[in-house]
Amino acid sequence: MTPRTIRAEVVLDKAAWVRAMLGELQRLPLATVEQFLSDHRNPAAAESFLRRVLEGLVDLGRHILSKGFGEGVVEYKKVAERLREHGVIAGPSGQRLVEMAGYRNRLVHFYDEPTRQELYEICTNQLADVEGVLDEILAWLRRHPERLDTSL
Repeated sequence: MTPRTIRAEVVLDKAAWVRAMLGELQRLPLATVEQFLSDHRNPAAAESFLRRVLEGLVDLGRHILSKGFGEGVVEYKKVAERLREHGVIAGPSGQRLVEMAGYRNRLVHFYDEPTRQELYEICTNQLADVEGVLDEILAWLRRHPERLDTSL
């Protein structure tokens, strides 16, 4: 593949999707674990929205790698690793995205089904990590406007 410019429209759509799914997670009843577990649909909804958040974040990374670096990366963890290697994300955020990609695989492939308590903990304590990774990716794009195709 030949590197080209990253489509700003795709970036904006994917970032909006990630934020919308984060919003759905934050609308769940999360005041207490008891409240969260009081309806069996809450953990199922949390799992679905969390999977969508993680897929949207990695899909954004895949678009950046494909268009901006000419790399067709398929595997979720590899997307995170290649973004780190290219300096799109760094340090703790880079490692965190690798972990998120692995967690997405766990959700999808049922390697080890997450517990309801675990989903509650993620929703109450770790969603800011997702927002932080997204913000770091977007900040990299703002620092590299020459890599963006802003035409419609």
